[in-house]
Amino acid sequence: MDAPERPGILLVDDDAAITDALAAFLARSGFDVRVAEDGRAGLAEVERELPDLIVCDVLMPHVDGREFVRRVRARQLSLPIILLTQVGESWERSAALDEGADDYLNKPFDPHELISRIRAVLRRTAQGAGSLRTAQRLRADDLVLDRTARRVWRGDTELTLTPKALTLLEYLMLHPHEVHTRERLLSTLWGFDFATSSRAVDHRIAELRRVLDDAAGDARFIETAQSLGYRFAAKVTAA
Repeated sequence: MDAPERPGILLVDDDAAITDALAAFLARSGFDVRVAEDGRAGLAEVERELPDLIVCDVLMPHVDGREFVRRVRARQLSLPIILLTQVGESWERSAALDEGADDYLNKPFDPHELISRIRAVLRRTAQGAGSLRTAQRLRADDLVLDRTARRVWRGDTELTLTPKALTLLEYLMLHPHEVHTRERLLSTLWGFDFATSSRAVDHRIAELRRVLDDAAGDARFIETAQSLGYRFAAKVTAA
């Protein structure tokens, strides 16, 4: 019996010390790895052969990570991309997702955490969610979110959400069936690095459940993962 095909990863980073060690670690973890020394070389590698997923640094010469993502998305490619951002730059976290990245990870990072993120994104892609990041509208049952107009409907009824609740709903729908801790949601969407304000997430979750008529004990959309965080439970498609 043939061995299962190893997913192809394109690693784009101008720091050879990182790429040498990380490429070897990814290979040992079951991936076929190609390395590009900067964003410009990364775009050439994408032209040569499409990988299954891209891991890309943000701060690079010639073409930085955010511009790299913009150029890939401009080609209407739904390639999953994980950006590696700088510690302490909360604006980079939101910018990474706004530009079309599927996930981000702060430097320095635990390589095992990167493997977890890669596998989670690849699972979403395998389940048909690979086009969600480039979709203008997201649908789950009768719930529709228009990402460009920043509007939400249940059936024929338009719903009113605060901007932060709408952003939280969008993030959860873009990452369905994954558990997100309060700390990660705070870091990604609020730019906070400390758990002392985690009630901010709970308040916005409560707002979403109230407006969506999604009771915590019988949730169609947002489930609580006990002692962990929250997940979007319904199947999400590009509308």
